[in-house]
Amino acid sequence: MNVTVRGKTRHFRTVSFDAQRNAVLLIEQRLLPHKFAMVATRDFRETAGAIRDMVVRGAGAIGATAAYGLAQGVRAFRGRDLKKFSTHHEKVYRTLKAARPTAVDPVNAMDQVRDVMRQGETIEEQQALALAAAEEFANQDVQHCQQIGQHGAKLIRNSSTVLTHCNAGWLAFVDVGSATAPMYAAQAEGKQFHVYCDETRPRSQGATLTAWELAQQKISHQIIADNAAGHLMQRGKIDLIIVGSDRTLGRTGEVANKIGTYTKAVLAARHGIPFYVAIPLSTIDWNLKSGFDIPIEERHESEVLGAWGSHHASRITQPSRRSQTKADHASRAYVRVANPGSGALNPGFDVTPAELITGIITPSGIYKPRELWSQRSKLGGPG
Repeated sequence: MNVTVRGKTRHFRTVSFDAQRNAVLLIEQRLLPHKFAMVATRDFRETAGAIRDMVVRGAGAIGATAAYGLAQGVRAFRGRDLKKFSTHHEKVYRTLKAARPTAVDPVNAMDQVRDVMRQGETIEEQQALALAAAEEFANQDVQHCQQIGQHGAKLIRNSSTVLTHCNAGWLAFVDVGSATAPMYAAQAEGKQFHVYCDETRPRSQGATLTAWELAQQKISHQIIADNAAGHLMQRGKIDLIIVGSDRTLGRTGEVANKIGTYTKAVLAARHGIPFYVAIPLSTIDWNLKSGFDIPIEERHESEVLGAWGSHHASRITQPSRRSQTKADHASRAYVRVANPGSGALNPGFDVTPAELITGIITPSGIYKPRELWSQRSKLGGPG
């Protein structure tokens, strides 16, 4: 996407790779919308930390980051002992896999890289193949999002109102986004519509990230409190809901997404509003048989008990090492909101049953949730 800060417009990908420095380049999403900055992670442990600490977040973006992180880790190996290389490779894989347990994209991305790596006979060949496969995953992610936009644009009509939850935009992917892809495609077709962005507590990705994206793209939008959505549905002010997903079960059509998604799906069903989920193929889990088997990440209680903000105006900076961004974080301020003596429970995701989902927008078309398994040959599933 094109980013304009202080009158300067440039195209950026959320995730990219600097082969010369063997570094993963990321948009520091925790600083948005107040500051736009790029950071570089120097090794696979820093890359895993960037995923864990949400420097980068969103299904496709952390998938691409994990793919690049795996290539980064294996490229850093020195020596000719294949057994030691294999042990090192497995350590890199497990470190990145553990960074965010709910999303399946990182595992699918790294498995794709490993499948290609195995074609190499020497360590040098496997290292080169790893980076090539990571680049292919990133490019594939962009292509999938573009195709999602092509299929989903027809759902958005002139003068319609669309609700989205959290951020499944280009910041959550390498480019374009999943839930936002139909919006960007509809805008390109000349359609006029309005988007309501759930604030998406406790990290407020809707208020900070989705709203920032839509403002950059000049799409009409407003931020709403999470609990306002039901009121707007009841008054007939929402025509369509499009969200993303961190893991969609190919066998059942169940969808894990940011906490609060299930609530919106229940409200949509109550008011007869179409509820769609937009996903690239890397978000499909073909193995799990029940949504209750999806690991739900429990995040730190501080996210619920307070909020982050900044007094600084937006600006743009060039890539820097993560260790050099401490000054950036000094401009951010955490404010305790809740009662000082109280604790909090903070599940990061919930699971929406298939029967509450109108359709799943994929790069191959729009399917009913329970059609995914029967269409698995088109969706990259098992034979």
